[in-house]
Amino acid sequence: MRKKRFGIFAVGAVLALAATACGSSGGGSNAAQPDRSDLELVIGSVWPEGDPESTSVSPVMASINLAVQDIRAAGGIVQLLRGDYGTDPDAAAEAVNRLLDEGVHAILGAGSSQASQSFIQTLYDAQIPQCAASNTSPSFSTQENAAFFFRTVPPDEAVSPIVATLVAADGATHVAIPARDDDWGNALSNLLVESLGELGVSAEIISYDPNATSFDPIVAAVQSTGADAVVFVTFSEGAEIIRGLLEAGLPATAMYGTDGIYDHNLAEVVSPSSPEVLNGFLMVAAGGNPAFNGRITGLTDGNVVWGGQAYDCVVVLMLAALAADSTSGPAIIAEVPGVTKGGQQCFSYRSCSLLVLDGVDIDYVGASGTLELDEVGDPTIGRYFVAELNYGVLTVIASHDVDLAELG
Repeated sequence: MRKKRFGIFAVGAVLALAATACGSSGGGSNAAQPDRSDLELVIGSVWPEGDPESTSVSPVMASINLAVQDIRAAGGIVQLLRGDYGTDPDAAAEAVNRLLDEGVHAILGAGSSQASQSFIQTLYDAQIPQCAASNTSPSFSTQENAAFFFRTVPPDEAVSPIVATLVAADGATHVAIPARDDDWGNALSNLLVESLGELGVSAEIISYDPNATSFDPIVAAVQSTGADAVVFVTFSEGAEIIRGLLEAGLPATAMYGTDGIYDHNLAEVVSPSSPEVLNGFLMVAAGGNPAFNGRITGLTDGNVVWGGQAYDCVVVLMLAALAADSTSGPAIIAEVPGVTKGGQQCFSYRSCSLLVLDGVDIDYVGASGTLELDEVGDPTIGRYFVAELNYGVLTVIASHDVDLAELG
């Protein structure tokens, strides 16, 4: 059963709005001098900035910074504090505690579902909203302590059919799925088995400890399946598995990566002297619309994974606070779904904030496209792209917008 969350704080939010309405002049047309110019939102980002192997750091941080700049340019007051948990997901909880002590009103992050699970209870207890740009585990959609959690990337139910369709279209009949033994890895790998099965393709999961000192046993296990295609549900450690499978004779054209291993430099990591060995390797990941990707690509060496989603986290949090006229956690989270659906469409913080200040119900269409958050804080529309490696260059060859309502 999916949990109902946002409605439980609606009464408190309405009372808060009623209490402040008498002191508000309403309206406002100059984004540089908004009626609620004294509202300052403090957001804490929780991301593995110190992890040199985390390929998402560059696009995510560039996008967060760009969102802050755009909000300030439009007259909004937002402060960004950073919580870097380096290479240790368990340290994310410590980073969150520090940020809470520093007075943040909301959290953006973490980089992985595993890391977010380490502090989600803390945020629930403190009633602090959390927006995740890259946490795709389905668990967040049903767990009760995710009442203050929402995300701008859909759960893995959206991406697994895309990957499965690619694999099946290439003629695979039996697929091996090396997958991290964690919340995200277990969820996505099982969804892939289901999606592949619906297309008549058999699959089996090879679950592994991501902290293993050697991945040779995983390579051997994949080989023993006799699979004619491999889908990697891995982070950067997947490069070692790929290298081993290439040496064993599996061609790159039979390999597929999910967003955890998305890396523009993957071919160089796998084979610095012969990047062409990964020619034909396909990856599927979430990202922003082409216009937004163009804004950050020069800052990120072309890596755009989760960039649009991170940008939208900042904007949605700020718009929700503006709509609530409050930095209270319950008030903000009560407004989050409403600013993403059902109202007048707007496409930037500047245009959306002016509408909010004029009392207009808005539907923010962001850098990651249409969001339309549902009752548990999941986007009902997802934007994904397919990229292919050739001679070390990763090129986007297709994009897909997924309506989760059509998936059943």
